[in-house]
Amino acid sequence: MTIYVGPLSREGTDEELRQEFAAFGEVSAVNIIKDKYGGQSRGFAFVEMPSKTEGEAAITGLKGKTLQERTMDINEARPRTDSRGGGRSSYGGGRRGGGGRGGGRPRRY
Repeated sequence: MTIYVGPLSREGTDEELRQEFAAFGEVSAVNIIKDKYGGQSRGFAFVEMPSKTEGEAAITGLKGKTLQERTMDINEARPRTDSRGGGRSSYGGGRRGGGGRGGGRPRRY
């Protein structure tokens, strides 16, 4: 079971989270999400626990608990979708302005 944990302090460590969750069962992985450019924590993490019952116990036991002066919100992680946006479409928004296909240059006949 994968569990979402946030908000977290930027100074939080994987080991601190592992200790909090280990009180409820086996922790197979802790992944604090970091900014890809600066390497700093983005303020949330994912904790993996192999047993669903232990994971649910951890969610119930830790929800609302304070860790490094932050009240944690803990939920079962939702599956990631590929609808994150950011891609380019062939319609509008091109570099040369104008809408529709072909950019914004007028046609010369």
